[in-house]
Amino acid sequence: MPFAARVRRVGLLIPASADDGENQIWVGAFLQGLQQAGWTIGRNLRIDARWGGTDIDLIRKHASELAALAPDVILAHGNGPVSALRQVTRTIPIVFPVAGDPVGTGLVDSLARPGGNATGFAQFEFSTSGKWLELLKQVAPDATRAAILRDPGLGTGTSQFAAIQAVAPALRVDVSPINMRDAPEIEQSVETFAREPNGGLILTASGSAQRHRDLIIALAARHELPAVYYARFFVTAGGLISYGIDFADQYWRAAGYVDRILRGEKPADLPVQAPTKYELAINLKTAKALGLEIPANVLARADEVIE
Repeated sequence: MPFAARVRRVGLLIPASADDGENQIWVGAFLQGLQQAGWTIGRNLRIDARWGGTDIDLIRKHASELAALAPDVILAHGNGPVSALRQVTRTIPIVFPVAGDPVGTGLVDSLARPGGNATGFAQFEFSTSGKWLELLKQVAPDATRAAILRDPGLGTGTSQFAAIQAVAPALRVDVSPINMRDAPEIEQSVETFAREPNGGLILTASGSAQRHRDLIIALAARHELPAVYYARFFVTAGGLISYGIDFADQYWRAAGYVDRILRGEKPADLPVQAPTKYELAINLKTAKALGLEIPANVLARADEVIE
């Protein structure tokens, strides 16, 4: 085949540490997707991976390094890494397996016609955010107050909060935002919120949420607050319950776009796609510690239950 005539180079820019188990699984799904499309590392494919943790300065440094290598395409997880890459190259194709509100954050011109050098897969549809509050009421029916943790610097944080706010009256829950600028602010705000009874937490999706994962889980436990998270990896780390996209599926689908670009298609012509696979995860150990009985109909819907 003509595409195999030379070794193609694919860059990876991942905002996590190289030993992060969840991210290893997602990257594994991406590599599996490439292999199924006919790409084999060492034969017709080379991977240049950069793991940036959640340090934006390190991510920018890695973005410059990857652009200098001039790979055929770069896979970049999330808005921060994609934005960092687009500051240093407007020609190297970029595929994102995950990005929040790609149009609103300026990554693409439109979902149907991205227009630039980036395309990929959206992290969520904002209506999903309302389901988090519904889930909180299902597992903690006494909850009448919910603190919504969000990154105030992101438009997606405002939009997720608005979607939750829209369903709150019907569920008879008062919702209030908690900004996630830094650890002391999160700690103080959650502590203040927890002084009143019948409260719960909802964590919206952002890089800040990932950065402060362990702190937020610890605060929910300390103040005995039922909490709903946007991704499974919070539940495997001790959080109560999550509903969100299947990240491994997004990475596997992203491999299809990387394959199409390697075969000559342009990212500007590949539409940004919505998530198609969601997963519900529950930590029964955490539920027991909070004195919560997870309803049978919620357990029956779960994709993963941690005993």
